[in-house]
Amino acid sequence: MDKISIRGGQPLHGRIPIAGAKNAALKLMTASLLTEEELRLSNIPHLADTSLMVKILADLGAEVHMNGAVGEGGCDGSVMSLTAKNITKTVADYDLVRKMRASFLVLGPLLARFGEATVSLPGGCAIGTRPVDLHLKAMELMGAEIDLADGYVQARAPKGLRGAEIDFPMVSVGATENAIMAATLANGTTVIRNAACEPEVTDLVDCLIAMGGRIEGGGTPTLKITGQSSLRGATHTVLADRIETGTYAMAVAATGGEVDLIGGRRDLLDAAIDVLEQTGTKVMETNEGLRVSRNGSRPKSVDVETQPFPGFPTDLQAQFMALMATAEGTSEIKETIFENRFMHVPELMRMGADISVSGEVATVRGIEKLRGAPVMATDLRASVSLVVAGLAAEDETIVNRVYHLDRGFERLEEKLTACGAQISRIRE
Repeated sequence: MDKISIRGGQPLHGRIPIAGAKNAALKLMTASLLTEEELRLSNIPHLADTSLMVKILADLGAEVHMNGAVGEGGCDGSVMSLTAKNITKTVADYDLVRKMRASFLVLGPLLARFGEATVSLPGGCAIGTRPVDLHLKAMELMGAEIDLADGYVQARAPKGLRGAEIDFPMVSVGATENAIMAATLANGTTVIRNAACEPEVTDLVDCLIAMGGRIEGGGTPTLKITGQSSLRGATHTVLADRIETGTYAMAVAATGGEVDLIGGRRDLLDAAIDVLEQTGTKVMETNEGLRVSRNGSRPKSVDVETQPFPGFPTDLQAQFMALMATAEGTSEIKETIFENRFMHVPELMRMGADISVSGEVATVRGIEKLRGAPVMATDLRASVSLVVAGLAAEDETIVNRVYHLDRGFERLEEKLTACGAQISRIRE
């Protein structure tokens, strides 16, 4: 199993191209199941998760082709063409779905277009229960019959789905996306209230509109979808990955230096950038994206609380904790989204971090310098927080189980090496 070696203490200087958003690309790929025609997606990131989604769609009978190479501009030249004209099955098998939670998003499109879907209960990072009950309730409200048997969700709507009023009791990105896609082919009008407003959801809405979907209210908590008898093919560009952008911004804040994040967008990260600026980090918009810089002084401690968009993203909580570990003062980090997302704390403490956890609040007492140590990645975002910590630490840090990183960060070592980091992969 691969490891990553980091010799920290070097400020970062250079340019990092930001890839397309993983959390948008995966859902956009499942949208191809809604039409017989070709869906072309550009700016697709090259990741383990997107490769797995290709396998899931191909197993259902979709044709998937990839063109273009990764270059200075990220994946701008990489175009994925998906055609789901000849779907041969409506069963998403356990062996594939168990590896990635986003694969559950095939449920809505399959059910809406074919009137049936059997999908394994999903897997993914071990950061909490993240139940799928909201997904299933939305399908039931649209007229689906749902059964759970042998670890599979069996959904049927032999007469098709119908429009419905869906009021989510809590914000759920995945349930919102599944409901939107299902509603595009439902008979009648669907209204979704308390919908997720994350940019990745809006990106999906934009793509579905390009495919002929009638959707009003994109980017707001209330969506109105008027179902169509069919959707057409389209061409769509995946938006920039705000989590990758924020991660590299926090790496610069932790190490010092100046880096241009090519393609980075402030409007996708306002809350996180506001917090970064409070630490003493400078973030400036440029014609190419964002320029992030910090001089040699220690960052200042800042309290944060994770919230659904437009609040501080839960997917940047671990990285921010790594930054706060060497900040001047004490910070409190409150995690309100997932109940088990502090698994990186013991690993940061192995590097000398002074952190205590009480319920959903982590108290971080900043120290002057972390020490390199062997650490273990527990999930995608936690793994990259250990990279951020390693870049700022003295001596060598070895990050184990980096397959988590490969799920969500494209060419991580290459991008950081180009900015002066001493980081390399140890293949075993």
